[in-house]
Formats: sequence, structure tokens, C-alpha cells
Amino acid sequence: MSPTAADTLLREQLLHLLNGGNAHMTLEEAVADYPAESMNTVFPNGTYSSWRLLEHIRLSQWDILDFIRNPEYQEREWPKEYWPPQAAQASEADWKETLESFQRDMQALQDIAMDPQIDLHARIPWGTGQTILREILLVADHNAYHIGEFAIMRQVMGTWGSNH
Repeated sequence: MSPTAADTLLREQLLHLLNGGNAHMTLEEAVADYPAESMNTVFPNGTYSSWRLLEHIRLSQWDILDFIRNPEYQEREWPKEYWPPQAAQASEADWKETLESFQRDMQALQDIAMDPQIDLHARIPWGTGQTILREILLVADHNAYHIGEFAIMRQVMGTWGSNH
């Protein structure tokens, strides 16, 4: 296989991984028909609501995208700046904005992954050895973990519809 074909294959596989599906539930599947009245309910024996979890996924994904693109990137404080405040309550507009922002940032990551002008193996100059490939894999891994958690949260809360 030529380097060009191998590079194309790697990019296609990254796109599949970022999109979810295959072995992972997609975010769209996880949030489908979610009851708005439950978005601020803390799940049993948990410490956060479904909206706070979605916002954490979004904030973390955005942080990694910012790190990839921004030479002036500033590391955020963990965990404070990766979660909305404990007392934060979302409106339906907040829920919608979280999902739309997630999708915009996901599209930007997919564009990076598919851009043949971007060397996925190059170290990010303002990082400490990270590559774009590593960061894209990190996003996919983090998203898959928490989307699975969201699905289990729905099961525990009884927020899946009767057709699930």
C-alpha cells in the first residue's frame, strides 16, 4: 500500500471513529427523544445531571480542538473548567446550544482529520509532544466513554422511550 493510500485509509478510519456508531452509540442516538423535564435531574447516586454531562463532553471536545488549532492555547483548570458549575441549570435553549456546539466542533475535528494537507503525525508545536492524531483519538475515546455513560444514565433514570 502506498503512503498516500495508507494516509487516506487512516483518515477514513478516524472519521468513522469520530462519527461513532460501529461499536459505539452516537451522541444523536443517545439524546434522541430525551425528555426536557429530566435534563437537570441528577441521576440516582450520581452527582450531575444529563445536561451537565453533555456540557462536559462538549467543553472537553472544544478544549482539545482549541489545543490543536490555537498557538496561543491556554490550559484550563481541571476539573473546574471542564464542567459547568454544580448548581447550573439548563434551559431547553441551553440543551440545544450544547448539542449544536458539539456538532460544530465535531465537524471541525472531522475536517482536520480529512485534510490531506495536515500531517496527523506532526507534533503540535505548542504542546509537549502531542500529535494531531493522538488528540483526535483522545476526543473519540473521551466521547465514546461519556456517551456510553449517558446511555446508562438514561437507563437508570427511566428516560428511554418505550421503543428503546
